[in-house]
Amino acid sequence: FYQPNALIASTTNALMESGTRSYTANQLSEGVDFYGSFLELQVEQDFATITLFSLNKYLKESLKFVEEVIKSPTFPESEFKIHITNKRQKHAINSQKVNILARRKFTELLFGQEHPYGIDVKDDDFDTITLADVQTFFRNRYNSQNCTIIASGNLPLDILETLNNSFGAKPWGISEQIARDESFNKLIRSTSTQKHFIEKDDAIQSAIRVGRILFNKTHPDYFKFQVLNTILGGYFGSRLMANIREDKGYTYGIGSGLNNLVHAGYFYISTEVGADVTNQTLEEIYKEIKLIRENLIDDKELETVRNYILGHFLRSVDGPFSLADKFKAIWEFGLDYDFYDNYFAAVKSVTTLELRELANKYLQERDLIECVAGKKG
Repeated sequence: FYQPNALIASTTNALMESGTRSYTANQLSEGVDFYGSFLELQVEQDFATITLFSLNKYLKESLKFVEEVIKSPTFPESEFKIHITNKRQKHAINSQKVNILARRKFTELLFGQEHPYGIDVKDDDFDTITLADVQTFFRNRYNSQNCTIIASGNLPLDILETLNNSFGAKPWGISEQIARDESFNKLIRSTSTQKHFIEKDDAIQSAIRVGRILFNKTHPDYFKFQVLNTILGGYFGSRLMANIREDKGYTYGIGSGLNNLVHAGYFYISTEVGADVTNQTLEEIYKEIKLIRENLIDDKELETVRNYILGHFLRSVDGPFSLADKFKAIWEFGLDYDFYDNYFAAVKSVTTLELRELANKYLQERDLIECVAGKKG
């Protein structure tokens, strides 16, 4: 969300473990491995994360490598060039895949070409990004005022002291915390053209995306809409799966979801089908959406989905890493654990009439944007 141009945030994060003031890339890798630990760096739309998986007895030894990666990466130019070359090659390969083409174009159609959520990597971006861009982005974003630490597991009693010794003894990085820039919300420009097609003559399959800008988990309709989404395409027993996979045999899988971003959210239906049944698949998708708008959901079907949602949640909180993920999922949005209590209450209390009202409010065909990459058979 905060990068001035494409590629910068992901390149910065990836290169942080390619060498530091005290360690080469090999020394970092071997040092972390020596203590049975694992380091994972990741960039999403709104946050970058550095995750350490460690045994308790070697936590302090492992943290010294994490501290180096966060505070003093050197960004060797040779590693930068290798990374960009590899990314360029991967981008070229992915650009031949219909599912990648559809995903890229779909978010651009939803948010517009000037919005951070709508911008995707173009071929020219690999020529314009510089090592100075990466170094500047690191200085501006990776600092103690802009950092949050989440720890979970069978934590040692001195965990706070240990973390403070590494990261809290004194400020690091620039001293000013950079506020979240809300101005981009004003730049969301969804396309006014409903249907879009990216033709690929040699495609065996077509990738389909159908959806619209909606809301994220801070919206009051979020909980009950999740129930509606699960019925439509949110699990293996959903209506879209029953129709398009089980009955028609057009695809191995189809699903729908609500993608939560800090500054926005969007609803999507996603699948890949044989090019010769692309049009038929689209017809069936809109048919299922129409049915869920017009007819009340059967009580038995609703009860099945209630049980699925609650059971799936119980399975998703098994273990310390899952618990950390569940906390992160609410912390990112400024929410507390009441979020989950409200979620359970909504799942248990939502009525079939409320679900039909939500479908008519948010799933009108005229509001949905369609993007197909491949062939229309």
